[in-house]
Amino acid sequence: MEGFDAARAPQDRMDHEPVGAILEISGAGARIAFDLRRLEASAQDPDPSIAMSGQVGSQVRIRVGRGWLLASIRSQKSDATVPGGIVAEADFLGEGLEERLTGRIHGFRRGVTRYPTPGALVYPVGTEDLRQVYASDGRKAVQIGTVYPTRDIRASLYIDALLGKHFALLGSTGTGKSTSAALILHRICEQAPEGHVIMIDPHGEYGTAFRDSGVILDVSNLQMPYWLMNFEEHCEVLVTTRGDERQLDCDILGKCLLEARGKNRLAEQIGKITVDSPIPYLLSDLSAILNNHMGKLDKGHSSAPYMRLKNKLDELKGDPRYQFMFSGMLVGDTMAEFISKLFRLPSRGRPISIIDVSGVPSDITSTVVAVLSRMVFDFAVWAREEKTRPILLVCEEAHRYVPSEKNADGSSVGRILSRIAKEGRKYGISLGLVTQRPSDLAEGVLSQCGTIIAMRLNNERDQAFVRAAMPEGARGFLDSIPALRNRECVICGEGVAIPIRASFDDLEESRRPASGDPSFTELWSSSGGEEEMVLRTVQRWRAQGR
Repeated sequence: MEGFDAARAPQDRMDHEPVGAILEISGAGARIAFDLRRLEASAQDPDPSIAMSGQVGSQVRIRVGRGWLLASIRSQKSDATVPGGIVAEADFLGEGLEERLTGRIHGFRRGVTRYPTPGALVYPVGTEDLRQVYASDGRKAVQIGTVYPTRDIRASLYIDALLGKHFALLGSTGTGKSTSAALILHRICEQAPEGHVIMIDPHGEYGTAFRDSGVILDVSNLQMPYWLMNFEEHCEVLVTTRGDERQLDCDILGKCLLEARGKNRLAEQIGKITVDSPIPYLLSDLSAILNNHMGKLDKGHSSAPYMRLKNKLDELKGDPRYQFMFSGMLVGDTMAEFISKLFRLPSRGRPISIIDVSGVPSDITSTVVAVLSRMVFDFAVWAREEKTRPILLVCEEAHRYVPSEKNADGSSVGRILSRIAKEGRKYGISLGLVTQRPSDLAEGVLSQCGTIIAMRLNNERDQAFVRAAMPEGARGFLDSIPALRNRECVICGEGVAIPIRASFDDLEESRRPASGDPSFTELWSSSGGEEEMVLRTVQRWRAQGR
């Protein structure tokens, strides 16, 4: 390939010698002809970044005027028709200036303003170049690991960009997803001790990880008043019928619920209220109103709908599993106190609330998550006139609550979380989605996430779903997702300078979630205490509590 040697610099560094040349240019990338001999020579370099030159997922630099254009290798194939024998597809990442003395990249910025021409020479990117590219540009960032393949360049996430435009953490079971989520949240909380983070924890994993830096709320201390539910959520809990009968039951419930709310003196002070207004009411009042309407002769239908609603109400009042929400002690106007506790206002050095819903009865889990999520959104909407405190809502096992259309059950939680994904940024709400099945998420929700952190995904449908949501420049990294090791990830989007592959830091044992896999060989090789363990388990089982 003529012209390679002509540009050879006198220094001994391999990143001063070209390894290829541009064949073809497009708006987003280029085709590059690599010289196999040069790639083999650079592979012997002690700098791991130079040693990876030309490989899929590696970076190369292209001279444009007095600066450098950075590109990522997406694919590579052998082609005997071109000089050098190897053709690669590359995606443009951004551009920077050239330092006069060293020839390094500095002042890197994402995006392209000047394009190279066919024949332009392609050079390896050294670790020092990458250090400049990944260096913080003054924005506040948290360090979460090490950039691959370097040994000491730190992988950072820009906090404002990460949280300002939502983020998603994706990974198959066993890849270290929960520990990585805990690591990111720990680092954010360390940077922002007066932050406001709410995490929905469906399996009770994260309480041990944040017992020193957060507040753990579960069925024993959540004390979420039932009257905070809006009309739609009341229907999910109290109406058990389907079809035309369901519509009739909902109409009756709406009429009686509005009347029950109207009995509170707050309703008189406010004036006009709706069935959705968070006004306290007595469960006994709602039951009595249902009785009164059932006894009227002009009601136009049978008493069956009233009996169904009344029986369900009595069931909720009498079942101890629902006492965290339907206790008679929760009738007072504690809305401000509940919001302050839930949103950490003020934080008092504990910026995160872990909402452990593992003990919530399965038939109302979605409704409880819907109420909590809607309160985040409604509070942000009505607090716009104040100095808004942004809130981060993290949803573990997100595919359970924001399912795709084929898996949707019509619950309100999917609608409110989808609305937060689309509109939350305007109101200072950040959404963090953590899931092992991105293909089961509602269509369009993942594309609302400005930063995607993808760990190993074994399912082809999941890989294709993530590929569709990733920006163009990350394609070379996407192909490596099935081959990532545990606790490795590909990060792209607003939260990073350019798409990167990174290895997460180790997290101290005491700060990890309780999500580790059991050791069968260890636990099945010892015995003792099984009878007592079974008795304790049965006791908790019967008491329906931990």
